[in-house]
Amino acid sequence: MALKVQEEQRGEWSVLRVIGEMDLATSPLLRQHVHEAVAHGRRQLVLDLSEVLFCDSSGVGVLVAARRLMRSCAGRLRLILPDRGAEDGSHVNRVLAALGLRRLFDCHPDLDSATDASPSGAR
Repeated sequence: MALKVQEEQRGEWSVLRVIGEMDLATSPLLRQHVHEAVAHGRRQLVLDLSEVLFCDSSGVGVLVAARRLMRSCAGRLRLILPDRGAEDGSHVNRVLAALGLRRLFDCHPDLDSATDASPSGAR
């Protein structure tokens, strides 16, 4: 399955809505979108991962690299990872939790909370 990345602006936040599977073949597309956003001066970035059906280690690597990039340019990164329970929650949410990496990210259940102006979670 292909990966689609749709971009929108929500107040001061640039939102990248990611749809499909994040794997070795498709993850570079998300990496490219994150780098382009930073190159265009966007320092407040939301990655909406609620429609990601699969994420392997290369997808996780892109998320960790995006976090590092945003921190290096004094930016903020937030992830949308719906938490509907262990059985039907976000695949990426389960993968990050299993790897012990979820705590590194500022995670939100939906777009409204992710684009709220108040600071929260890890940066």
